Amino acid sequence: MQLHNLKKSEGQKGRKRVGRGDASGWGKTAAKGHKGQKSRSGGGVRRGFEGGTMPYNRRIPKRGFFNKWAKAVCEINIRYLEKFEADSVVDLEKLIQVGLYSGKEPIVKVIGKYDLTKALTVKVHKFTAGAKESIEKSGGKVEEINLDK
Repeated sequence: MQLHNLKKSEGQKGRKRVGRGDASGWGKTAAKGHKGQKSRSGGGVRRGFEGGTMPYNRRIPKRGFFNKWAKAVCEINIRYLEKFEADSVVDLEKLIQVGLYSGKEPIVKVIGKYDLTKALTVKVHKFTAGAKESIEKSGGKVEEINLDK
């Protein structure tokens, strides 16, 4: 291998070296233009700065309230419990198998009012008054799972 045989491999481009003299093509102002805050060493503005104008995220109105302590609840309508066979026990595992509960939310709540045609024993964390009444009216049992961690 000789010095005159060396050549750059194809497809590779060197990085742009700015501020290395006029002959480089990126000399003088080094692609920063003339004067101004962004041309100075260490110059520039922080992220989100809009030149002193009230920033967009402070200008737009904020509405409502976000409760960061709220627990995620999976609500299951009582009419979907018709899928289960009569006199069966409906617990979290069965709800996951059927696809009514993903297992991600920490609390499962049965909601709604519906005339069930089957007697079921339902074991979940919470029930609405109407759901409890509907299950017991059909001859089933309601069992609340304790929320201890």
